[in-house]
Amino acid sequence: MAQVLRAFRYALDPSPPQLETLQRCAGNARLAFNFALAMKKDAHQRWRDEVDILITTGLSEKDARTRLKGTSKIPNKPDVYKAFQHLRGDAAQGIDGIAPWHAEIPTYVFQSAFQDADRAWKNWLDSYTGKRAGRRVGYPRFKKKFRSRDSFRLHHDAKKPKPALRLEGYRRLRLGGALKTVRLHGSAKPLHRLVSSGRAVVQSVTVSRGGTRWYASVLCKVETDVPDPTHRQKANGRIGLDWGLNHLAALSTPLDGHHLVDNPRHLRHASKRLTKAQRALSRTQKGSARRRRAAARVGKLHHLVAEQRATFLHTLTKRLTTTFACVAIEDLNVAGMTRSARGTVQLPGKNVSSKAGLNRSILDAAPAELRRQLEYKTSWYGSHIAILDRWFPSSKTCSGCGWRNPSLPLSEREFVCAECGLRLDRDLNAARNIAAHAEVPASGTGAPGRGESVNARGGCVSPRLLRESGQHPSKREDAAPSGPAPPRRSNPPTFP
Repeated sequence: MAQVLRAFRYALDPSPPQLETLQRCAGNARLAFNFALAMKKDAHQRWRDEVDILITTGLSEKDARTRLKGTSKIPNKPDVYKAFQHLRGDAAQGIDGIAPWHAEIPTYVFQSAFQDADRAWKNWLDSYTGKRAGRRVGYPRFKKKFRSRDSFRLHHDAKKPKPALRLEGYRRLRLGGALKTVRLHGSAKPLHRLVSSGRAVVQSVTVSRGGTRWYASVLCKVETDVPDPTHRQKANGRIGLDWGLNHLAALSTPLDGHHLVDNPRHLRHASKRLTKAQRALSRTQKGSARRRRAAARVGKLHHLVAEQRATFLHTLTKRLTTTFACVAIEDLNVAGMTRSARGTVQLPGKNVSSKAGLNRSILDAAPAELRRQLEYKTSWYGSHIAILDRWFPSSKTCSGCGWRNPSLPLSEREFVCAECGLRLDRDLNAARNIAAHAEVPASGTGAPGRGESVNARGGCVSPRLLRESGQHPSKREDAAPSGPAPPRRSNPPTFP
C-alpha cells in the first residue's frame, strides 16, 4: 500500500453570484502574486544597483558580489504576507489600502499566490544558476488581466473531523467562504467513494477558468496498491508505438483490428471557425467591451480544441496501458523539431512558412501529452513503459532480419528489405523495431532524466527521419542557426 497524490478534475456549474465570486477570487490571486513579485523585483534591483556601484569604484563583478554577500535578501512568503497586512487596508474599519475587501475573500487565495510567486522566483534562479535542468526559465513576469489564466488555489486543514474542502454527495463540492457549495457539471462518485472509505484525503482545490467554463482540480492523497499485470496484459505482451502525422500512431500489434490510428487533426477542423473569430477580433478597438467579447469567443474555440484533443488522447492511452503489459515509444526531442526555421538576418531560413505549418501540425497532435499520459497511466494499470533511444534508425532497419537501408527518403512510405524481401509500411516497420529494441528505464517509471523536453516522437516528421533524409540540422550545411543564446552573466547572482 502506497500513498500517491492524484488530481480529480471536474467542470463546475456555478450560480451567477458564485460566478462573480470566482472571478473576484481569481482577480485577488493575481493581485497577490503581482504584489509578491514586485517586492522580489525591488529587492533584486536594489542588490543589482549596489553591485553596479561597487563595479564603478574599480572592483570586479565577482569581488563586488562577494562583498555584498549576506547583505541582501529576497523576501519570501512570510515577509511578503507581513508587508501585505500593513498595506491591504480594511473596509470594515474604513482603512483604505490595496485590498480593503480582503475579508470577503478566502485567505488561502492570497497565501497560495504568495507561494506561487516564491516558486516562480526559485525556478528562474535555479535555471539561471544551472541547478534546474530543461528549458531556460525566463525572468518572472507580472500577471495581466485578460491575458493570464484565471485561477486560484484553496487549502484547508485535512486533519479536522469535518474539513472545509469536501464533497457533499456526488454532485456538489464545498469550497467554503462566500462560494459555499458549488454544483458539479458531472458526477464525482469515484472520488466520493474513495473519501468515504478513508482511502483518499482532499489536500487542496485549484479552481481555474478555461474558455467560458470553470473547473476544479481536487488534489487528493490516495492510498493505492501497486497493481500487477492482468492476464490480458500478460497475454498481449509488448506493443510498439511510432508517432506520426499522417497517422497519429502506428502500432506493432493491432488494436481493435487496426495497426494505424488516424490523426484527428482537431485544430485543422476548427481552423475555419477560428479564422472567422480571429478576423472579427482584429477589427475591434483595443480596450473596448466588444473586443473582450470577441476575445472570449476565440478563447472558447481554442479551449474546445484542447478538450477534444485531451479526450482523444486519454481514450487512446488508457486502451494501450490496460491492454498491453508494456508500451514502447521513442525518445525524441519534439521541442527541437518545432523550433522556427526563420534563422537570422545574416543567415535567413528557408521554407519558413512551410516549417511553421509543420510545427503547427506537430503541436496539434500533442506528442508530449501522449507520452505524459502513458508515463503515469502505466503505473496505474500494472503495465510499464519502455523507451527507445532517439538515434536508433527504426525506419531504416528491417524488423524481420535487421538489415539496414543506407538511404530511405521521406517520399518512400514503404520499406522494402533487400535481404529477406520484407515489404511493409515504413511506420509499421518502425513500430515493430521500437517494440523489439526499446528498454525499460532503470527507475521503472518511464521518465528518464528531464534534462530537456523529451517526448514520444516518431512517424514521418521525426528528427530520426530528417537525419536519415539529410535534412537534420546536424547533416545540413545550409541549416539556419536558431539564433544566439540569450546573454548570460559569467557569475550569476547569489543570494543569502
